[in-house]
Order: sequence, then C-alpha cells, then structure tokens
Amino acid sequence: MSTSSKIHSRLRKLTFGRRRMASDSGQALVEMAVLLPVAFGLLIGVAEIGRYANACLVVSHAANAGVQFGAQNRVTASENSLIIQAAKADAPGFPDMTVTPSHYCTCADGSSSTCQPTDCSGSRIIEYVKVDTQVQLESMFGYPGFPKTFTAEAEKIMRVSQ
Repeated sequence: MSTSSKIHSRLRKLTFGRRRMASDSGQALVEMAVLLPVAFGLLIGVAEIGRYANACLVVSHAANAGVQFGAQNRVTASENSLIIQAAKADAPGFPDMTVTPSHYCTCADGSSSTCQPTDCSGSRIIEYVKVDTQVQLESMFGYPGFPKTFTAEAEKIMRVSQ
C-alpha cells in the first residue's frame, strides 16, 4: 500500500468519526430540548408548593401568637386591637393578612354564657379567646385546572388564664 493510500484511509476514518460525533451531539441537544421544559415546570411547581406551605405555617403561627397574647388575662382577652397587633407582628412578610379576634364564655357546667357575672349561678365562668387568620396568595403562573389565588387560613382557641 502506498503512502498516499494510507493517508487517504486515515482521513476517511477521521471523517467518519467526526460525522458520528456530530450526530451524537445532535441527539443530546434534542433530548435537552425535550427535557428542559419538563424540568423547569417541575422546579416552578415545587417552588409554588413551598410558598403555599410557608404561608400556611406563618398564618398558623400568627394565630397562635394572637391567641397567646389574648389568653393572658381577662383584660387582654377583650383588647382586640392588641391581639391583631400581636398576630401581625408574628407575620411581617404578610402585611395584608386578615386577623379576626373574638372571645366567648361558657359556664363550668357546660351551659352557655354571655360573659356576665350573673350568668352562671352555681358554677364559674370560663372565658376563651379565638383568633382567625387568613391570607390570599397569588400563584406565580396560571396553571390549567387550578385557581389563580389560594387562601391560607388558621384558627386557634385558648382558655383565658384566671
């Protein structure tokens, strides 16, 4: 075999190898183009679920902070503005959170009471504080079949210290 035919044979092998490598990289590009939107969609979905879970926890903790403040004694149980302030201070990331405090009474024997000292003859009055918190969340993207807004809400009830 002559020198020129050996060189020609080697060049043919190199050219064939390049074509094969070029077709492999094209396949990887197609696979990437197909899988990248799916991976991106999953990432956005996980972030959205994380935001919603965080909002649920924050709203629950804010309701707990409000009810703990109100349950200190009979005076704080009726201070709705301070209960709201305590709940909102526990959730600084949600300034538009709705806080609804209330308090109610029952008699120790289980009958109802209007929190008046004369209500429970023969038993004592038991007072409770209730705090409801709620926040609306806008989703980052519109998902088919899912609402655009989600509501995270919590309710806490605690007996007032006497």
